[in-house]
Amino acid sequence: MIVKPYKTHKITPNENLFEILDRYLPKIEEGSIVAIASKIVGICEGRVSKKESQEQKDEFIKQEAEYYLPEKHMELLLTINHNTLVVNAGIDESNSNGLLSLWPNDPQQSANVIREYLSKKYNIQRIGVILTDSKITPLRWGVTGYMLTHSGFLALKNYIGKQDIFGQTMHVEQASIADSLATAAVAVTGEGDEQQPLAVITDVPFVEFQQRNPTHEELEALKITLEDDVYAPLLKAVIWQKGKQK
Repeated sequence: MIVKPYKTHKITPNENLFEILDRYLPKIEEGSIVAIASKIVGICEGRVSKKESQEQKDEFIKQEAEYYLPEKHMELLLTINHNTLVVNAGIDESNSNGLLSLWPNDPQQSANVIREYLSKKYNIQRIGVILTDSKITPLRWGVTGYMLTHSGFLALKNYIGKQDIFGQTMHVEQASIADSLATAAVAVTGEGDEQQPLAVITDVPFVEFQQRNPTHEELEALKITLEDDVYAPLLKAVIWQKGKQK
């Protein structure tokens, strides 16, 4: 697998995302994954706000979150957004020039439109797109990248019913191909002043491309309920407040 980052200018609100992709991405070849920082997609959509106070930021978080815990730690709120356990519902202040930057309004739609645009522009069929962000892992210092949304390939590789190297049948194992690609992309593009919100991933024989956007059923298959999650004893031991996000 080869991951190559691409540097851009400092992107500001309401710029044309497709002009940015045209300007900085190389010619995309068949069998490539284009990783894009979800932050620049949101910024281009105008999904930013001036921070007036911590209380105002907290209200934004509650509006964006599906669920949140009212107790704060280090001025951070633990939230569930887009079926992902994240801090502050994805709202961030880094690399935003003093603004609060929010996730794209409809991340999946954004990923779909970008994939369709690149597929048509370069006349290719086997192309994937991932919108990336970074998250904290419990009991570990540091952040790692993950996939906010994807399009153009199967996000999961299913090992259920298959045998391991000793012939034992696996019952629960599924590999998150999309998250693994996002982690690699974010590791290369960086988190600070690298100014590299784009990456192209090639040489990915383990990726099963699809010449379409993911179906509703495929997207639902990525989700797991609180009751079924292996961390259910922890997740259900607290009282989640309902945010305003569906």
